[in-house]
Formats: sequence, structure tokens, C-alpha cells
Amino acid sequence: MSEHFLHGKPVTDEQIQAWADEAERGYDPATLSKPRRGRPPVGDGPGVVVPVRLDAATIEALTERAEAEGITNRSDAIRAAVRAWVHVA
Repeated sequence: MSEHFLHGKPVTDEQIQAWADEAERGYDPATLSKPRRGRPPVGDGPGVVVPVRLDAATIEALTERAEAEGITNRSDAIRAAVRAWVHVA
């Protein structure tokens, strides 16, 4: 048995089976949410990818600070750090 995770939390085989059973029963298309296209927005318009290289010590410090502040995504942590530095909300 391998471990399965959803949003960083373990998922049991029982939960996976319950989801499979639910899917096999079928869904009412009218009740399903409309699919989004592309990545979610990150501010007041389309995002621009800015490649940045960081050394291991900086990434470790970023990860520790993000975890301490409840940020679970490295990109969100980097955005928060840059916004704080440039004083943008």
C-alpha cells in the first residue's frame, strides 16, 4: 500500500473507496462547478513568470518561515515576501 496525500494531508484507502463509489453512482452535471481555465489569478491581472534561482539555505529559510506563517505553497511564500519588500498589498 502506498501513501496518498491531498493538500499535504494523508488520505485513507477508505476515503478513496468512498470517492470511487460516489463517482460510480454518477453526478448531476447541473450541480457540478464550472471548470476554470488556466491558473488562478495572483493579483490585479494576468501573472508574469519571473524565473529566480535561490540557493539551498535561502530556500530552507523560506520554507521554515512559510510553515511558521501557515503558507503551504512556495510560490505564495515568495509572492508574500516580495510584496512585503516592495510594500504592495
